[in-house]
Amino acid sequence: EACPIFYEIFGTVALGRRTLLDKSLDQVNATEPEKAAFGKIQDCYNEAGLTSKFLDLLLMGSITFSSDCTTYAGEDLKEVFQGNISQVIPFRR
Repeated sequence: EACPIFYEIFGTVALGRRTLLDKSLDQVNATEPEKAAFGKIQDCYNEAGLTSKFLDLLLMGSITFSSDCTTYAGEDLKEVFQGNISQVIPFRR
């Protein structure tokens, strides 16, 4: 549930556009101090340059596609699917 917005905010931090970051943070009702803090992180990304952004992207990919993360996501999807399919096709005795 939290994963999509996490990746969106991480992506907007790395892109370096403050307006995009603020729009993403508005979706989670971030306060002005929280927006300022993310803005400072974004400034660090911008100062570090493209190489640093690329390395962080590689790190994020290695975490996202790790066996722990994919196992957890797979179990979560399985539960969602099983819950939804039972509503669509109720089991009768």
